[in-house]
Amino acid sequence: MNLTAEEKRIATETTRQLLSTYNDSRGNLIPVLQQVQNKLGYVPAVAMEEVAAHFNVPAVDVYGIITFYNQFRLTPPGKRQVKICMGTACHMRGAQIIQESWERRLNIKMGETTEDREYSLERVACVGCCTMAPVVLINEEVHGKITPTRVDGLIFSHQLDKQKEKEGAARDE
Repeated sequence: MNLTAEEKRIATETTRQLLSTYNDSRGNLIPVLQQVQNKLGYVPAVAMEEVAAHFNVPAVDVYGIITFYNQFRLTPPGKRQVKICMGTACHMRGAQIIQESWERRLNIKMGETTEDREYSLERVACVGCCTMAPVVLINEEVHGKITPTRVDGLIFSHQLDKQKEKEGAARDE
């Protein structure tokens, strides 16, 4: 996913500001990356380069850390973050089919964000709603007993919400 010039500028400025509060001790590398993620929602390549320069390490080493730990994202999250539960109950009740439905419908794979940045897909271990399996979280809102048809319904519902927002904005002008 390509970032706009403005997004790159913001990421660079944010990262430099965070780095200014840390010395170059390598023990600070992961905490800095966590702070970048907290501020931006992900760790873009320009931030990795800034962090690498600050700690005097190759950028590929920073990339290795980011891809090793599950907590870090390489792409910006979507406005609607879809988290598919893959816990035992959800797995046994078809979570893989639900994942494939989301991927097919949105034309993205797990860990990716749609080009329009409306949706991102993630897998989570367990959300603790086993009696409602399979479960999907959309921006932390729980949706249970998900089927491929319900995936279509959730996306359609979002499209209707967007349409209403546009119409409301047009009336306000």
